[in-house]
Amino acid sequence: MHTYVVLLRGINVGGKNKVPMAELKKCLENLGFSNVSTYIASGNVFLDSDKSAAEVQALVEEALPRCFTLDDELIKALALTPGQLQSIVENKPDGFGEQPDKYHSDAIFLMGIDASQALPVFSPREGVDKIWPGEGVIYSQRLSAQRTKSRLNRIMASPLYKSMTIRSWSTTSKLLELLKKRDTEREA
Repeated sequence: MHTYVVLLRGINVGGKNKVPMAELKKCLENLGFSNVSTYIASGNVFLDSDKSAAEVQALVEEALPRCFTLDDELIKALALTPGQLQSIVENKPDGFGEQPDKYHSDAIFLMGIDASQALPVFSPREGVDKIWPGEGVIYSQRLSAQRTKSRLNRIMASPLYKSMTIRSWSTTSKLLELLKKRDTEREA
């Protein structure tokens, strides 16, 4: 049995594609996943499965439009193992996410594309935005005092935006903490 954190793209954003977490849990349990739980309403799911990450992603992406009324063009799933998420957190740029009062820091998870494909759609503004490529992720940081001048939202105009899902660094770190807690509880 494998543990995954599944990041859903395109649900509960701006009042669109509403997916209540209790119903999402039920939908995924009906697919045969076990130990299903969610974290905040932005599409973070923990589950156990004997299937591969690719199989989990495909099953979730197929099931969501059947279980809920959604614009399925926007819906995507990314299943990460605890090791993959830990690697993303451990391999962050030096100092990234460590000054939450000064910077808004985000992990932009890539879905079916790599950082070399994604980087050209970013146009960081000097003195406001910084981005760094990672394995399966783009690390993005915006100077909080100047965030209205950020160019991060320009990525939404790119077709590649459909292959990205964004989590704040605090959410990303919390997801790893919760994954580790699940492992500890399972071993106990």
